[in-house]
Amino acid sequence: MAANTAGTGLEQRWRDILSVHARTICEIDRVLHPHGLGASDFEVLDILATAAPEEGDHCRVQNLVGRVHLSQSALSRLIGRLEKDGLVERSVCAEDRRGVWVALTGKGRALHAEVLPLQRAALARTLKG
Repeated sequence: MAANTAGTGLEQRWRDILSVHARTICEIDRVLHPHGLGASDFEVLDILATAAPEEGDHCRVQNLVGRVHLSQSALSRLIGRLEKDGLVERSVCAEDRRGVWVALTGKGRALHAEVLPLQRAALARTLKG
């Protein structure tokens, strides 16, 4: 019976985490939608906007995969949309032709700065506690 109780507690904690995550993503999507962005779009822009200066404000696509919690193919499609909208640009890594770099454009940096307070306020509302 004790194992069942412990399992129930873990299940409830897991469901609570999922619930907070879902509410947070929905709220971020809601506030960013008028700006043409979703939560995952913002996450890519945010990572690129805060890239280390020694990286030149760009990042290898492969390094983004684990940070945005999308599959490689979903991330590639997302970056393609952001590129089509003029928010990022892709380039081939000179040292490793298999590598692809992605960087913010001026338009992408400006949009990120515009929506950053909205995203942070959404986080504050949903994660207060």
